[in-house]
Amino acid sequence: MQYTHLGRSGLKVSRLCLGTMNFGELTDEPTSFQILDEAVEAGINFIDTADVYGGPQSPDMEKGFGLSEEIIGRWMADRGSRNEIVLATKVYQPMGLGPNDRRLSALHIRRACEDSLRRLRTDHIDLYQMHHVDRFTPWEEIWQAMELLVQQGKIIYVGSSNFAGWDIATAQSAANQRHFMGLIAEQSLYNLSARTVELEVIPACRHYGLGLIPWSPLGGGLLGGVLQKMAGGRRTTSMMKEKIERYRAQLQAFEALCEDLGERPADVALAWLLHNPAVTAPLVGPRTAEQMTQTLRAAEISLSDDTMRCLDEIWPGPGGDAPKAYAW
Repeated sequence: MQYTHLGRSGLKVSRLCLGTMNFGELTDEPTSFQILDEAVEAGINFIDTADVYGGPQSPDMEKGFGLSEEIIGRWMADRGSRNEIVLATKVYQPMGLGPNDRRLSALHIRRACEDSLRRLRTDHIDLYQMHHVDRFTPWEEIWQAMELLVQQGKIIYVGSSNFAGWDIATAQSAANQRHFMGLIAEQSLYNLSARTVELEVIPACRHYGLGLIPWSPLGGGLLGGVLQKMAGGRRTTSMMKEKIERYRAQLQAFEALCEDLGERPADVALAWLLHNPAVTAPLVGPRTAEQMTQTLRAAEISLSDDTMRCLDEIWPGPGGDAPKAYAW
């Protein structure tokens, strides 16, 4: 496994990040433990979760949110592996029915951090990420709350998720005024079929020194060999069928290219992300230990310049940074 700095920080993380959104909902605890064991054995030291993961992600539905953190906490206690990993979690989503049980008020950040620490059975979080931007809370309040957590040793670094480029710029400007490091990473939707972040988010990450952590690197399964799987009898949802029809010509060309390369489509899609210097580590979210093992192949694939050009032709991006992509 290769390692790289997370953004401009001195922190080193593996080039693949284990995402645990499935833990507790689609993946039971014993299987989650197997996936975590497999990941650490393979050299993955970067594990991502969120306070809301593990259930329907809504506090007015059946109990379940927070379960992913609890599973990771029990695994770390059982394996004694806390010091082996860089642990990331998130704050923002509703964790209760009260008006202050969500978003990024100083009150909720403090309470949510304490609750995550309890569920994770640890005394600190390595990367504490804002799950979404909060346009109703001033940055002075948000950064004051984060600074206090850093001073108390409860978090070490701060990251963002689903931020626009101008959100990153605004956050960093406010942090700089406070002589605070601010953000070191952004977690965004990014894959071959979803390249909008190339316009402004990736340029903002480059400018401010944030590592990019792509979520949904396989487009929800679209880039995982979906045509091959359906030809083999795999059933799929009506929503996925609509996406397949929308992208059928591109999927046929993509899967044919992968076949010529002798690689699985999922591995090629991940390898394409890893070839982007802006990308720190794509989030991989296996549901089984076997899927975890298969995912490791992506970190070994070297794509030629010709292959990268072919992938750009099949899955064209927006044309570069904004505004050059559309105004120059």
